[in-house]
Amino acid sequence: MALLIATKVRHHFGGLCAISDFNLELHQGELMGIIGPNGAGKTTVFNLITGVYRASEGSIRLRESELVGMTPHQITARRIARTFQNIRLFRDLSVLDNVRIAQYSKTRYSPLEALLHLGRFRREEQRIIEHSRDLLAIFKLEHLAGETARNLPYGSQRRLEIARALATGPELLLLDEPAAGMNPAEIDQLMDFIRWIREQFQLTILLIEHQMQLVMGICERIKVLDFGETLAEGTPEAIRNDPWVMKAYLGAEAVG
Repeated sequence: MALLIATKVRHHFGGLCAISDFNLELHQGELMGIIGPNGAGKTTVFNLITGVYRASEGSIRLRESELVGMTPHQITARRIARTFQNIRLFRDLSVLDNVRIAQYSKTRYSPLEALLHLGRFRREEQRIIEHSRDLLAIFKLEHLAGETARNLPYGSQRRLEIARALATGPELLLLDEPAAGMNPAEIDQLMDFIRWIREQFQLTILLIEHQMQLVMGICERIKVLDFGETLAEGTPEAIRNDPWVMKAYLGAEAVG
């Protein structure tokens, strides 16, 4: 079943065409990657899907819902979450509060109940704290719940960012260069971790990545972009054996 369908999407920044005739069909439960050099338009695609930018032309549909024209919080409410290439945490808040804050779009108490700390507010706050602590335990961060986010090591900040994204209850998770700054051993661990969270949370995952070790090892399909245009799409094996992609993107060592 197709979960996300992008059809003939174009996006312009002034006179510059950043994305041209982009098409994507992402199936429920799939793990797909987008690769390409810097400036290829990969993060622009994520920004279009999540409502940061509004597509100049074309359609992006989550099942029956047209996403073009929706705000980021409306799209989050439709169960799409993302991480960023450069980690974006609330750096001066605690680890626990970073996860808690992601859930407030789904609270069911009124401003008056919050102001007066009435029963429904207290119950909802307790539920949010318990769910946040459960997520931190899953990500092995529970012992750091009271720590300020800026003080976490890089790898822990990455895990916290993913935990915060999952706190919104997504079915589609967009990962923007999750392996950035990691060594080969850490990338192996990340691959296992991504596979695990897909199964644990029943996710569909679309990721952007430069690390071919991760892309080739984990993705079921790969789309190659350059200057906003799709150059190739297929299985990792097909992309690995595409002579142009091999030369321009992967290099002899990466595909050897």
